[in-house]
Amino acid sequence: MSATSNPLLTPWRIWSRLALWQQIVTGMALGIVVGITLGPSATVLKPIGTLFVNAIKMLIVPLVFCSLIVGVTSIKDSQKMGRIGIKAVAFYLISTAIAISLGLLIGTLFEPGAGMDLVAKEQAATQDAPSFINTLVSMVPQNPVAALASGKILQIIVFAAALGVALNLIGEKSQPAVAVFTSLAEAMYKLTSLVMKLAPYGVFALMASIAGSYGLAVLEKLMIVIVAVYIGCALHIYGCYGLFISLIGRLNPGHFFKKIIDAQSIAFTSSSSSGTLPVSLRCSEEKLGVPKSISSFVLPLGATINMDGTALYQGVTALFVAQAFGIDLSVADYLTIITTATLASIGTAGVPGAGLIMLTLVLTTVGLPVEGVALIAGIDRILDMARTMVNVSGDLMVTMLISKSEQELNLETYLSESSAASTSESDSDQPKNEPINTENTLQ
Repeated sequence: MSATSNPLLTPWRIWSRLALWQQIVTGMALGIVVGITLGPSATVLKPIGTLFVNAIKMLIVPLVFCSLIVGVTSIKDSQKMGRIGIKAVAFYLISTAIAISLGLLIGTLFEPGAGMDLVAKEQAATQDAPSFINTLVSMVPQNPVAALASGKILQIIVFAAALGVALNLIGEKSQPAVAVFTSLAEAMYKLTSLVMKLAPYGVFALMASIAGSYGLAVLEKLMIVIVAVYIGCALHIYGCYGLFISLIGRLNPGHFFKKIIDAQSIAFTSSSSSGTLPVSLRCSEEKLGVPKSISSFVLPLGATINMDGTALYQGVTALFVAQAFGIDLSVADYLTIITTATLASIGTAGVPGAGLIMLTLVLTTVGLPVEGVALIAGIDRILDMARTMVNVSGDLMVTMLISKSEQELNLETYLSESSAASTSESDSDQPKNEPINTENTLQ
């Protein structure tokens, strides 16, 4: 019998054709079934899951360090682009800080992990909460190599950001170093994708162990996590972004939300900010009235460093893990989560599994058990759809507000009820450098 006709190979062919997220969800479901069937004896599978968790931990420091340097050096500080880049980064970081804060608030209100009483393999170390001043001082590493070796994420982020700025300032001399970090970042993205291929098996083993020990109560809590994240995402898009557009842009947010539906739909179904970029560019130029000179710079930058949805998701899930394992977080821990998620958003790679990598980073920063990642991995695809929609909406909002601040937003296109207005027609109707009358734009 030939290998191609062997019926035993059919299940493997079916499995190999599934998308990664489908494999992870399948692994989670099978793990729950096996765990409930075997009971406590299912914990024999836990070492397999531990290997997966260790592989994720292995990626954190090099992935964040290299990606962050590449992200910072991609912003060329030259005249208009420098000014636009600074505005974009400021908007993105502020909105990301708001998103992670909202996520923490939603997690506190919903308490999705309360009552689970899970036990970590290694209990998180308890430490006295440092003062705010000491926290700020400790963010700058005395020895960056030691910070890298010990995995002190905040210090790594500060050093990587400072190194990226320095590389920009030395101009052409930085190109060899930038090329090295870019190559290393690409290698880390590839390694991340390879590690994520192990996710279905790691999630299966860990979920079998958890379900065998704690039963079906886990499923109820995961549904609460999904509801909490979706509510938080809706509030951030239509509440936070709506206020930004009204108060900063002095524009009617209703026009904005009607004209970005195409981009939101693609983002929700594809779960890819980069994959949605062509549609986002078309929406910004043809429907929102943003000139191509701005949209072609700010939108790709946002697809790289704007992770509002991911930050909000990290806030909810970090509290879920803390509550599930019965760990109380201090005010300093909350501030650390906000700071870490905000700064690390610049270094988040646009590859499958990056959200879980960043969640692992946040958990380790405040001493929460990394085993909690396995609980989230099974529903990560469902959460990814909502958070990608937030990210893309934020990219478009920032692009439009920057265009308005540069007095290059075509208000006739923005206020038009027609969604087919072209950028070329808009450019001919209104001079780009003409001051914009903002008195009647809230209509």
